[in-house]
Amino acid sequence: MQVETSSSKYGAKHYPDNIREWKKEGNYFCFYTTETILEVRVIADKIIRFRYAADGTFQRDFSYATSDTLEEAPITFGIREWEETFEIFTDVLRVFIARDNLRITITDHEGKVINQDEMGYHWQHYLLKGGKIQYCSKLVQEGECFYGLGDKPTDLNLRGKRLENYGTDAYGYQKDTDPLYRNIPFYYGLHHGIGYGIFFDNTFRTIFDFGKEREDACSFWARGGEMNYYFIYGPDLLEVAESYTRITGTPELPPLWALGYHQCRWSYYPDTRVKEVAATFRNRNIPCDVIYLDIDYMDGFRCFTWNKEWFPDPVGLIKELASQGFKVVVIIDPGIKVDPDYAVYQEGIKNNYFCKRADGALMEGDVWPGKCVFPDYTNPEVREWWSSLFKSLAESGVRGVWNDMNEPAVFEMGTFPEDVRHDYDGEEVSHRKAHNIYGHLMSKATAAGMKKYLLPNRSFLITRSCYAGAQRWSSVWTGDNVSNWEHLWLASVQCQRLAVSGISFTGSDIGGFIGEPDGELYTRWIQLAVFHPLMRTHSASNETGFNQEPWSFGPEYEKVVTKFINLRYQLLPYLYSTFWQYASKGTPMLRPLAFVAQHDVATYNCTHEFMFGDSLLISHVSEPGMKEKSIYLPAGNWYYYFNDQVYNGAQTITVPTPLDEMPLFVKAGAVLPQYPVMQYTQQIPVTEMLLHVYYGDQEVKSLLYEDAGDHYGYRNGQYNVIRFKQASSPQQFRLKKKFYVNYETTYQQYRLIVHGLPFQPTAVIIDGKKVALLPENLLADGILSFTAVRNFEEIILVAGE
Repeated sequence: MQVETSSSKYGAKHYPDNIREWKKEGNYFCFYTTETILEVRVIADKIIRFRYAADGTFQRDFSYATSDTLEEAPITFGIREWEETFEIFTDVLRVFIARDNLRITITDHEGKVINQDEMGYHWQHYLLKGGKIQYCSKLVQEGECFYGLGDKPTDLNLRGKRLENYGTDAYGYQKDTDPLYRNIPFYYGLHHGIGYGIFFDNTFRTIFDFGKEREDACSFWARGGEMNYYFIYGPDLLEVAESYTRITGTPELPPLWALGYHQCRWSYYPDTRVKEVAATFRNRNIPCDVIYLDIDYMDGFRCFTWNKEWFPDPVGLIKELASQGFKVVVIIDPGIKVDPDYAVYQEGIKNNYFCKRADGALMEGDVWPGKCVFPDYTNPEVREWWSSLFKSLAESGVRGVWNDMNEPAVFEMGTFPEDVRHDYDGEEVSHRKAHNIYGHLMSKATAAGMKKYLLPNRSFLITRSCYAGAQRWSSVWTGDNVSNWEHLWLASVQCQRLAVSGISFTGSDIGGFIGEPDGELYTRWIQLAVFHPLMRTHSASNETGFNQEPWSFGPEYEKVVTKFINLRYQLLPYLYSTFWQYASKGTPMLRPLAFVAQHDVATYNCTHEFMFGDSLLISHVSEPGMKEKSIYLPAGNWYYYFNDQVYNGAQTITVPTPLDEMPLFVKAGAVLPQYPVMQYTQQIPVTEMLLHVYYGDQEVKSLLYEDAGDHYGYRNGQYNVIRFKQASSPQQFRLKKKFYVNYETTYQQYRLIVHGLPFQPTAVIIDGKKVALLPENLLADGILSFTAVRNFEEIILVAGE
């Protein structure tokens, strides 16, 4: 083992020396130096895991991030020995390991460098706190960009940044505040059109430097644990994203109502106020599916209780709201009030379920109820107990839970002291190792409980803190943001970043949690939030008693806000289909332009524009009084949604931005399914599905996914997948459809609205049968409307027929 002679408060840095021997077992290879062992495990042809034992002994191979369904299934792999290196190869990758220092170079089969160690793996003793600081440094390639790392409120491209993961209650955070709530140690590299990812699965405080300290080096390290990372090759960035969710897991489909509009405030109480808000939505014909109850619904902020004065009949309240189409979501925090007369506290004390300090004393700290103790969610027995506590909420009719304050946040200390002890599924560790997964495991236990007691219905969960892989059971939001225009921009960037970090089911507090937006800011925020998978207004208590509801800003703004919430509900079939892509393959629902046009360097630093699914491109209005905005469109043709004007891509265009519009574009060739306007997702049975088809002269594929929108029948094949392919020409429009159908919909026909036809047909040919078109089928120049049975396979429109 080579040892660096310089020292620091952390001790000298140690580097591996030459390889003495190696062995192969199954799909992994071990390389032994004097002290260090490197294990290279071939997970798949494009996924390689690297794991180092600094002193010759591996730690327990255990992860809270990886999916139980992850299969190690490489198709072809092997090893070759060269004079200076070992080469492990798959069908697509070559991994070279230097004999003299274990440094790694990864190339494709043509020899193009994808990723390359700089100093590579090294470590030093953490003299102050114990254990080892584990380092790895990589060379930054020419023109390389970096993305990912979850909710970081900074530029989308992380080149030149240093960031860390240590879950923090960052109330009122600003641009570049770090760290924040979530801990997602996964990033992407993109250079020369080649995309890859690195997932550093380590729950200690982790730090990532993307060329800030040294321009030519990208490094990541942890203050404890093990150097254990997965290398994921694309070369397409979306392929990397899908492979990452193969490792960390894909989500279940949410109930359809969870994709509707959510209304929240700190706090709606008493029950008469909740009823008033619900009635106002219905009386004003503003769609809404979900109302939240914040901490004031509880008895003295005691979790799993109800305030008998403000909510004397919670079951009756929830039933009444359900009859109007509302679902209720309630908040649950980790802090359990110290109260000998409180059953949850009694049971936790009796069974030793709460966290303790190093000397055996209970971990106590002030949160909303006053002095609290905190469950040790790293103990599987505690997680099972915690799950059981949700029975009463589920039986009362609550359909979703909101986990907050779970970084964990403690008022006087910020968070737990590092000496707090945790079970860590039988390992017995300090809070240094458990901090970043505390909220992660709280939300996991919460989700398990709600799922158990709400079956056969699907439940909904939203959490503030989590670790990699939380997408398997939860949605998230971007935290305690501020009512200003910069935070509107941050909302867009953070949600894009979270989506490509595995967590697509995300949104921001519309209008800002802290402060009061004016009508223009709130309206522009609503417009952006239509295109975030989680659409929730949330605001804090304030001295003026101001509320952020869609009608709070006057008739002019209410009209526009209602228009866009209506648009959200019309787009639910498209949104749900996009979620199915995410749930089945791990494809991010929100896609930065660099992820859909990675060979176009003009997209690498685009933050305002993003794709929502396969077909919609969005850019929010980002400044007060903005009359027009410049938008970069990737290659292809794009329809401006509100007037069907067609723009050529691979250029920057400028569009007007009146208050009742926003930059929204549809990809030429796409099929965009839509519902009729409704007030909540289960209000009316859909009797006719609208298919907006946008003419394009290049082959474009679209899809529509359908199921019951609730329960788990889809897991038994009770769903429909309809795949469309448009391959038209200037003389002929052709739409083909293939389908798997095993779910009976409430509609039996489509209404097709074809946009942008370059010719005027006189007939439509549906599965070989010619049907004359009437003048009323022509809605406007280039826009045609007609119906077709649900099981059609091909539609042709021909000029002059």
